[in-house]
Amino acid sequence: MRVLIVGGGGREHALAWRLKQDDPPATIVAAPGNPGIAELGECIPVATTNVERLVQLARERRVDFTLVGPEAPLAAGIVDRFREERLPIFGPTRAAAEIETSKAFAKGLMRDAKVPTARAITATENDRAKAAAREFGLPIVIKASGLAAGKGVMVCESFEQADRAIDDMLLRHAFGVAGQQILIEEFMQGEELSVLAITDGGRVVPLVPAQDHKRLLEGDRGPNTGGMGAYAPVSLVSDTFLSEITEQIFTPTLQALNSRGRPFTGLLYAGLMITASGPRVVEFNSRFGDPETQAVLPIADVPQFGELLACVARGEQLPEHVRSSRSGAAVTTVLASEGYPEQPRTGASIRIPEGLRDVVIFHAGTSYDASGRVVTSGGRVLSVTGTGATVRDAQRRSLDAARRVEFEGKQFRSDIGWRELERDAGAA
Repeated sequence: MRVLIVGGGGREHALAWRLKQDDPPATIVAAPGNPGIAELGECIPVATTNVERLVQLARERRVDFTLVGPEAPLAAGIVDRFREERLPIFGPTRAAAEIETSKAFAKGLMRDAKVPTARAITATENDRAKAAAREFGLPIVIKASGLAAGKGVMVCESFEQADRAIDDMLLRHAFGVAGQQILIEEFMQGEELSVLAITDGGRVVPLVPAQDHKRLLEGDRGPNTGGMGAYAPVSLVSDTFLSEITEQIFTPTLQALNSRGRPFTGLLYAGLMITASGPRVVEFNSRFGDPETQAVLPIADVPQFGELLACVARGEQLPEHVRSSRSGAAVTTVLASEGYPEQPRTGASIRIPEGLRDVVIFHAGTSYDASGRVVTSGGRVLSVTGTGATVRDAQRRSLDAARRVEFEGKQFRSDIGWRELERDAGAA
C-alpha cells in the first residue's frame, strides 16, 4: 500500500506509525511530515493547504490514497479537488467539514437532528453577546465559531470574564476571522469524552474512547491548549454505552448531513460531555483528534485499519459488522515548549533516550536545524505514549519516558489520566 499523509504533527506521525505496524511494506509519503515520520517514509516540504501541489504529488507518487490529518486543508477544499481529479482521499468535503469549521453550523445541525448538546445563542454583535451571557447565567462558555487551533473556548466564572472574552473575540479580533461569529453556550457539568469514528457516511466504526486534557497545568488548571495529553480506554464507557453514543449522536448527525446534501466520509470526532442526563456533544471535529489519536491507535484493535481507510477514500461502503476493540491501555503525555500556549519558544535541541520499552514517542512540533539536529519548532513538541495492561501501568511508562526526554524549557503534566486512577482507587 502507498499512502500520502497530509500533515506534519503528532497525529500524522501516529497514523504513519500505525499503517506501518499493520503493513510493514507500506510506502509512506508525508507532506510536509516531520523528523519522526522521516524514519518511516519520505517527507516532502509541501504546505498542507497547497492543494494543487498535493494533487500533483499524489499523482507523481502513484499513491493508493491520501489521508488528511489537520483541519486546514479540509477547510480549503482538498477533498473536493482530489475527487475532481478522481484521486482517492480520506476525509470530508469542505461542505461536510463545516461541522468543525463552523460551530454555529454544527449547533444548528444538532438542534434540527435532535442530537443532545448544550443550549447556545449565536452572536456577531457585542451587546447581543453580553445580553445572551446573562440569559444563561454562570458559569458560561464563550466560543469562537471558526477554527482557532483548539484555543477559542473560554469558560467564564464571572460576567466580567465573559465580557472580556466577548470583547477579545468581537472587538479586539483575538482569533481573527474565527471569532467574527461567536457562541454563548450554557456550561455543561460532567466528564469529557472523545470518540473517534471511521464512517462512509452511513456505517460507523467507533474506535476506543479516550479522554483529552485541555488545560496547561495539573489539576485541570491554567489556560486552554490544543491538548496536553490523553488516555484510553475510559472505564465509564461500556460497549452498550458506546452503542448508545453511535445511535443517539453519530447516526442522526450523519443523516442530517446527508439530508442537507453534505454527506460526510472520513473520521468524525465527537467531543462529548457525560452529564447526569447522558452524553451531550461539546463539539465535532472532522478529522482524527490530537493528542487522542496518539493514545488510541497503539491499543485499537481494528481489523485491516489501512484498508478500512482506503475503502472510505475510494468512496466505497465499509464492510458490515466491522468492530473495533482494544488491547490494554495507553497514556499520552505531551511535552510542550517553554511559553506554550501563548508564545512558545522554539529552536531548542532535543535528546530522546533510546531503548524505551512499551513507549512510542510521536513527533509533533519538531524539525531539523541547519546542522541536522532535531530541534523544537512548535508549541507541542512530542507526544510520549506509554502502553500497558492498565492506565496506571501506561501512565508510569509515559511519565518515565517524558522525564528522560531533554530539551530546554520542557513543560508537561504528570497527571494525565488522573480521573481514571481515582476511579480505580475508589473501586479497590
